[in-house]
Amino acid sequence: MSKPVFTDSGIEIRTLYSKENTGDIKLEAPGEFPFTRGVQPDMYRGKLWTMRQYAGFSTAEESNKRYHYLLSQGVMGLSVAFDLPTQIGYDSDHSLSEGEVGKVGVAIDSIDDIEALFKGIRLEDVSTSMTINSTAFILLSFYVALAKRQGADLKKLTGTIQNDILKEYAARGTYIYPPKPSMRIITDIFQWCSAELPKWNTISISGYHIREAGSTAVQEIAFTLSNGKAYVQAALEKGLDINVFGKRLSFFFNAHNNLFEEVAKFRAARRMWARIMKDLGATDPKAMMLRFHTQTGGSTLTAQQPLNNIARVTMQTLAAVLGGTQSLHTNGYDEALSLPTEEAARIALRTQQIVAFETGAADTVDPLAGSYYIETLTKEVEEKAWQLIEKIDAMGGSVSAIEQGFIQDEIARSAYQYQRQVENHEKIIVGVNKFQVEQETPIPGFRIDDSIREHQVEKLKKLRATRDAAKASASLETIRQRAIANENLMPSVIEAVENYCTLGEIADVLRGVFGEYK
Repeated sequence: MSKPVFTDSGIEIRTLYSKENTGDIKLEAPGEFPFTRGVQPDMYRGKLWTMRQYAGFSTAEESNKRYHYLLSQGVMGLSVAFDLPTQIGYDSDHSLSEGEVGKVGVAIDSIDDIEALFKGIRLEDVSTSMTINSTAFILLSFYVALAKRQGADLKKLTGTIQNDILKEYAARGTYIYPPKPSMRIITDIFQWCSAELPKWNTISISGYHIREAGSTAVQEIAFTLSNGKAYVQAALEKGLDINVFGKRLSFFFNAHNNLFEEVAKFRAARRMWARIMKDLGATDPKAMMLRFHTQTGGSTLTAQQPLNNIARVTMQTLAAVLGGTQSLHTNGYDEALSLPTEEAARIALRTQQIVAFETGAADTVDPLAGSYYIETLTKEVEEKAWQLIEKIDAMGGSVSAIEQGFIQDEIARSAYQYQRQVENHEKIIVGVNKFQVEQETPIPGFRIDDSIREHQVEKLKKLRATRDAAKASASLETIRQRAIANENLMPSVIEAVENYCTLGEIADVLRGVFGEYK
């Protein structure tokens, strides 16, 4: 008798799945509620997923070169990575920015930087995803101000801001303000974009970082959908129409190595979100659809034998495609060593293109549907995720569950258990705890020079010396007054960036009103 086998979520995998031990399988059509089989009737036969490559490093000028390279190689949409100071609302010349400027993403301090970042790229012609949360409203304002400079029709702009602050408290840590004012800023964005940027995805509710922090597949969708529910409830309390803003919600999930559990996770998440939105009052099917971007799992990639990561990323790409993603970023094989080199970024993109054009995976809708294994696993993932959501609801929802530390504790427990399994050889990681080599072939890494900070500081000095100081000061005071009066912040922030106020100055004004979360 063979020993039991379990997924990382603790779901036991049977030796055999058949009609006798799973029962009849009932499937609705793709493109129909509850969208288990996909959000479009023809899925990739009609349109392939958007192939993105997440990129951003050093200065705006250097990142711009990488964007043009990626576009020349067949990327369909840009995905911007910002450095840590930009993510937490500090200009490059702030003392806390030292050693971090341009390191994990691009440094953006002002509208001049965003203009350099997109030089030679018409914003009306490209879909842009921005991985930014606590300062998302400022980066969106920079983007809108640049689009206006380019003469773009704002009604045609497409893209996404991540804008998911709840997972920052639970898993990632790049928050500024306490949860309640942070939620208020997010609903301001929902409200403003509904009228002014109707095609823009106003939030990408992110399970990716929850998974990177150590959660299981089940926890990833349970915590992400609970966060999504909290955002919807906050928007409803503000009087927004769920059938309008619901269409502009998107999700961001991770793809890990267990191909079948990942496919089941994506299918279960769609089904669950459709039911959550229906229960919250949505009547338009498009407001019930879970549309999502996927990124392959950075935490699954190893510094040991890094070329093995190409195989891992390929399997994760296949999981995302078989699971019905709308957009995909594939990680470079050197992810565990450094920011991706140009070669690694190209191989990652080629992986998507090979899956799209050579494997047949995109030729039919939901290719694994009807499999006794996949349908049972989808059902079991869903059941376990509902159990977690019910616990969170009993605590008063995601915000309360985060404030009580429940979500953080659950993730930490799963991360610890996984690490123990690796150390005890219960879980094999090829090249790490089995099949090692005595001597590794060195892989050239991508390094960022510390002199970038000096370059950014000089740009900031010049900007502050040449801008209209009175206009900048008045703009910042308007933001402060609107924050106190609980008025929508977006118009005043856009005006401020057009008057050359910096990201750090705007974030500081709101620190003065809302305080900082500790």
